Amino acid sequence: MPGSSREQAKEQSGVETVTQQFIQAAEAGDLEAVQNLLQDGIEMNAQDERGRTAVMAATYNHQTEMVRLLISKGADINIRDHLLNNVFLYAGAEGMLDIVQLAIDADADTKLTNRYGGTALIPASERGHVEVVRELLTRTDIDVNHINRLHWTALLEAVILGNGGEKHQQIVRLLVDHGADREIADAEGITPLQHAKSKGYHEIAAILERAGS
Repeated sequence: MPGSSREQAKEQSGVETVTQQFIQAAEAGDLEAVQNLLQDGIEMNAQDERGRTAVMAATYNHQTEMVRLLISKGADINIRDHLLNNVFLYAGAEGMLDIVQLAIDADADTKLTNRYGGTALIPASERGHVEVVRELLTRTDIDVNHINRLHWTALLEAVILGNGGEKHQQIVRLLVDHGADREIADAEGITPLQHAKSKGYHEIAAILERAGS
């Protein structure tokens, strides 16, 4: 290998090492280390072997203050990693309301989708994250009737994969109140109301029936 190639490889290795340190510090919530690396000119949106940026790594570990710092320094929250997660999508799915709010304030792209072809609203509805669902519906332009690759909307997921309890009842009410289409069926043509009845979710079925009256 010519000398110049060796130097280039050494330099590249050094960049990768510093990038790794930066992302690991963000993941650990080490604000001082991250600030020092930023002052040294580290590439804010560099990605590791999993495609994670520093702000994405911080989000995975629910390091709210780190996410706040990195956003304030210009981190791109819309970059998706190799799992097609980004700050907004992952925080929404995991019920991290504080990070969802930071992402909304930073103008997160609500139209980007996860590996299932779904928006942040769909897993949040499925998993019973009431406050996240409310935040998404009231503070963003997210499409309440977006259909993912399973041919499920947020309403369908809330009924099919939810447990029919109070949280999912609240979510169904929120979705309906914000324009969820009760007539959008799954790939087999089964509507949310039909699913609710077949599962014995009487309260959810009643909410859906009232919405259509």
